[in-house]
Amino acid sequence: MSSGGRVSENKIVLVKRKTRLEELVVRYNTVQQAQFYIERLGADFSDYISEDLTYRQAVETAVIELSALGRVQLLERQHVPNFIFGDEDTVVVLGQDGLVANTLKYLREQPLIGVNPDPLRWDGVLLPFTVKDLRLLLPEVFRSRRQVREVTLAKAKLNDGQSLYGVNDLFIGRRTHVSARYLLQHGAAAEQQSSSGIIVSTGLGSTGWLRSVLAGAAGITRSAAGLGLAPREGAGGAAGAPAGTESRLAWDDPNLYFTVREPFPSRTTSAGLVFGQIGGNEPLRITSQMPEDGVIFSDGVESDFLEFNSGVEAVIGLAEKRGRLVV
Repeated sequence: MSSGGRVSENKIVLVKRKTRLEELVVRYNTVQQAQFYIERLGADFSDYISEDLTYRQAVETAVIELSALGRVQLLERQHVPNFIFGDEDTVVVLGQDGLVANTLKYLREQPLIGVNPDPLRWDGVLLPFTVKDLRLLLPEVFRSRRQVREVTLAKAKLNDGQSLYGVNDLFIGRRTHVSARYLLQHGAAAEQQSSSGIIVSTGLGSTGWLRSVLAGAAGITRSAAGLGLAPREGAGGAAGAPAGTESRLAWDDPNLYFTVREPFPSRTTSAGLVFGQIGGNEPLRITSQMPEDGVIFSDGVESDFLEFNSGVEAVIGLAEKRGRLVV
């Protein structure tokens, strides 16, 4: 054991977020004004207070538990994109699942521990631990005695050198979610398209946006067929879909999957290349034809984006790094 009773001299980074109450106070200046706003809408303000108290207690307990094991640095969610994580850092995220995903994409394969701060409130797939587990869990992680699951990441790389990673998915389209125009290329196939955007999903994201899109497409197709509105032969997408809308892909699945949302066929645009599998040797290429408001963002965080306007080409493929989640 190292000096001062610490198990490790490596830094432990504890990532936290603002609660709903804290965000309201930022907007309305005081708790009283926030309460007035919420109750005027007929909502229960006591739930906001309860959630905030439980989360604050979880943060305090986590700091105490982790400080007994090593050096702790508390990091707010909004600072994660610009924070430089050390190669030997261990990262602890006080969830929800979205915070785990949005932290994982900025790591360079450092182990990440997802902690559920309020198990009675949140049901997190990526939050297998509670604050009480940290005292026994961290020493096992330091000694590499804990199982770690690898997670395949997606990567968008622009021809101007910028790049963005995605843990669950990438969205490529317009900021305002109106029609996006672009040239889509996958393998030998290429199409001019107009749509409400493209979603590229990882194995981890297969139960999220991808599942929703596939379920919607299947339901629309069934209902449309019953009304005599089935699509023409040859209007479907590329092969390679996961089997059924309830599919759950492995977190380290070696492929990504792209889906085009609401493609619009016209004299100048097509809707044939709407779904496909992206492997290691066959990336997806997208050339923007949007004069403004073209964006690429990942994991639902629209504030962290790449501009994707006319003439910019994005190559979407597997990332050169993988996420590492402690389980």
